Amino acid sequence: MTAALATPASTTAQEFTLTPTDFERVRRLIYQRAGISLHAGKQAMVYSRLSRRLRETSHASFADYLQWLERVTGEQAEAEWQEFVNCLTTNLTAFFREEHHFHALVEDLRARAGLQHAPGGARGPIRIWCNAASTGEEPYSLAMTVVETLGSSAQLKILCSDIDTKVLATAQRGVYSAQARGLSAERLRRHFLRGTGGNSGSIRVKPELARLIEFRGFNLMSASWSALGEPFDLVFCRNVMIYFDNPTQRQVLEHIHAAMKPGGLLYVGHSENFTESRDLFRLRGKTTYERV
Repeated sequence: MTAALATPASTTAQEFTLTPTDFERVRRLIYQRAGISLHAGKQAMVYSRLSRRLRETSHASFADYLQWLERVTGEQAEAEWQEFVNCLTTNLTAFFREEHHFHALVEDLRARAGLQHAPGGARGPIRIWCNAASTGEEPYSLAMTVVETLGSSAQLKILCSDIDTKVLATAQRGVYSAQARGLSAERLRRHFLRGTGGNSGSIRVKPELARLIEFRGFNLMSASWSALGEPFDLVFCRNVMIYFDNPTQRQVLEHIHAAMKPGGLLYVGHSENFTESRDLFRLRGKTTYERV
C-alpha cells in the first residue's frame, strides 16, 4: 500500500480527526471484510482515502462514520461496505508488469494446448484466473499473450476478478490512454482500436481480446469459492498476499489450491514467497509455483 506519513493523522491540522481508537477500528473492519492487515503506520493513508467518504456521506467525524457503517442495514449496508473496501484497497498495475511471467506463460499455454489436441487429452478450454486484476491491464496482457501464442480462436477463458468494484468496471470498459506503459507499437496496432474525435488519445481493446475475459467481483475472504466453477489451469495472484498476515495467506492459498487442477501453475509477485506451504505448492520457476 501507499506509504504513510510519519506523523499520526490525529495530530495534524486537518478537516477531520482520526483518533487512535478510530484507526484501530478501521484496521479491525478491513481485516474482517477483506483480510487486509493494515500496518500501524498507515494512519495518513487511511485518513486520505476515507475522509473523502466522510464528505460524501455527510459525516462530521470518523467515529460517526464508522458507527453508522456498522449499524446500517439492507442494500445500503452492502453498498457502503463495498465503498469502504474500495477506499482502502491499493491498485498498482501496468501492461506486462513483471514481464518474465508472460515469457513463461507462452510455454505453459503451448503445453496445455498440446494436451487439448492429444489423443485422450484434456478436452475442455484452458482456464486462467487473474484475481486482484485492478483496472484490467493484467488480464488484457494475458489475453494478448494468448492470442499471440494460440491465435484468436483459442479454446480458453480468463476469469478477471477484483474486490474493488470501481476498478473492475474500468477493466470491463477496456479503455486506456494511448500512452499506457508496457505496450509496444506493434501491440497497440494489433490489439487496440484508436479513439477519434473526442476520444482521441484513448485506445480500446479489440473484441477478440474482450471475448476471452469474464469479469466478476470476488473477495478472497468469501465463503463462495465453489462459485468460481471448474478448476483452473493457471492462476495469476500477484502482489496480493503481501497485504495479508500469515494465517490469512495460508487460508487463501488453501482455497486457491482447491480451485486449481493438479499440476496447475500459480504466478505470484516478486516479493512473495510460499516455501512455508510446500504441501500445497512447489517452486517451479521465478515466482511461479506448481500445485502439488
